[in-house]
Order: sequence, then C-alpha cells, then structure tokens
Amino acid sequence: MGSSSALADQDDTVLVALVAGGDGAALEELYGRHAAWLVARLMRRCNDSDVVLDVVQDTFVTVWKDARKYRGTGEVAGWLWGIAFRRMVSRLRSRKDVVLLPEWDTVGRGHVPAAEDEVLLGVEYGDLAGALARLSPEFRSVVQACVLDGLTTKEAGRLLGVRENTVKTRLHRAKAQLRGSLALPQEGWR
Repeated sequence: MGSSSALADQDDTVLVALVAGGDGAALEELYGRHAAWLVARLMRRCNDSDVVLDVVQDTFVTVWKDARKYRGTGEVAGWLWGIAFRRMVSRLRSRKDVVLLPEWDTVGRGHVPAAEDEVLLGVEYGDLAGALARLSPEFRSVVQACVLDGLTTKEAGRLLGVRENTVKTRLHRAKAQLRGSLALPQEGWR
C-alpha cells in the first residue's frame, strides 16, 4: 500500500491487518485516527496527563506487537479501548499518587464528546442515567468498571480495592436494581 492517502481510505480492520504484517504507516494511520479520543476518554478516568499519554503510547506499542491477536470481531476502537484501559489499570496498580476518577460526567468541563462517547452520553442522560444515579456509589462503580469499561470481575476488584466475589455480588445486585428501576413506568409516561 505505501501511500498515506491510500491508507486514509482503508477501514480500521484492514489497517490492523496491515500492522500485523509489519506496516508502520498503517500503525501511524491508526494512531492518527484513535489517539486523541483515547487520551480524552482516559483523562476522564485519571488525573495525571503524563500517565495518560504514556498509556496511549503503550497501547499503540501493544498494537504493533500484538496486531495478529485482533480477531476481527467488533470495532477496532473497542479493541483499542480495551487495551488502553487495561494498560491504565495495570499502570495505576503500582502508583498510589495517581487517582482513577470514579465519575464519568464531563458536562460543565468544556469537553465536547467524541463520536465514540456519544453512546456513553445516552447512558449518562437517558432513562438509564436516572436508574444509575439511584444506585449506591459502590454499585455504580462496579457497573462502571465491569459494564462500561469492560473489565473482568477480577480486574474490577483490583481497581476498586475489593475482593472479586464482592464485585460479583455488587454487580448482581446492581443489575437487579437497574432492571427494577427501568421496569417501572416513568413519571409523565402514559
């Protein structure tokens, strides 16, 4: 392929396949498409921009080394987010001075959400938002880690500083509360 304009026309999945074959220009194209939104999303979760920038760089080093592991199912952006967030969690385990922010509300911070965050905005401000807001902070943080961030219960336990079984119990109870809240007719609905 070689030409950067030819790469710009390629789907992300094709770019990952090219990276798996050792194409550095394809990696550069992926970085150009995805690094900014990864930084923005990670900054919503961590208060240290140096750590975030290092994690994004580490994410693309991982992509370079492990592009063959991409199974081709799901969006490349989701795969990248999984790598980035797991790198962030791993990085923060060893640092006590960095805080992983529990809130995912960016309203009032002058942040204009990327297209990838539009789905999360629906979660934050739709019917589910009210149901999530009614959850206890412990339940909400487990839903955030396991459902929205895609962590395993073991990873969520490490992140939240609780046992894996505690995460499982809280997640089960949170889901039950959410089902109950969402099943109730909302005020003003007929």
